[in-house]
Amino acid sequence: MTAMGRVDLIEEAPQTHDMQPTVLYAGTFDPLTNGHIEVVRHAARLAGRLVIAIGVHAGKVPLFTPEERLAMIEEICGAIVREAGCEFACITFDDLAVAAARRVGATIMIRGLRDGTDLDYEMQLAGMNAAMAPDVQTVFLPASPMVRPITATLVRQIASMGGDVSAFVPASIAQRLKDKFIAKLAT
Repeated sequence: MTAMGRVDLIEEAPQTHDMQPTVLYAGTFDPLTNGHIEVVRHAARLAGRLVIAIGVHAGKVPLFTPEERLAMIEEICGAIVREAGCEFACITFDDLAVAAARRVGATIMIRGLRDGTDLDYEMQLAGMNAAMAPDVQTVFLPASPMVRPITATLVRQIASMGGDVSAFVPASIAQRLKDKFIAKLAT
């Protein structure tokens, strides 16, 4: 209180992108699903800059090329992230996700959780990442009931058998899946 008996409030500095963290969201995104998109929406609210990192590993044979996945993520997620007032980047990496996080200056790695099985696995990863990079914190975002059962593996399996995946992926990605499997049948 001041001598006049009034309380002077100290105003907080406005948040700027410089004060908000760079956040990395890593995955294979083969294909990008509505579950991934939900994580991106939430992560964009936590970040000044959101970097989506597509893992490219020799041991995995993805349905979509890295370039196709980059295009899908830019098309769908770029607008979502920018609308949230967040800077956006999409990269590929072929090493540890925590190493990619350090390269882009991320202090937070986002991981989506669908269930207890995911939690057990992600806790192990978070512990190992913390040992390798104590300056990078893992933040878990729980999936809503609507997207909880969605996995990219199941989406690919359903699409490969001619099933309708429109409830699990955006329309443009459902069409890309359809086109991809029609092309595979033609060869």
